[in-house]
Amino acid sequence: MGPESQQPKRRDGVLSSLTMAVEALNLAKEVSAITPAKAVFGSVGTLLTMIRVCFFRLCDDELLAHTAYPGLNGQRFSLR
Repeated sequence: MGPESQQPKRRDGVLSSLTMAVEALNLAKEVSAITPAKAVFGSVGTLLTMIRVCFFRLCDDELLAHTAYPGLNGQRFSLR
């Protein structure tokens, strides 16, 4: 089995793990009676949702690495 066939399985595993973690945090937020804990569960759930969406978009577009530019501060063509 080559690395190409293992990549979709790994991606699906990561996405399902993130989905389960978000659902568990949402449940913990609903069940918790402590207001600060609700805020923490909500914030972490939102963060994991954003990570899941970004990870899905990167895998879907097959952009698995960021492009590095030679310039400083995002300048593409010259060093400053």
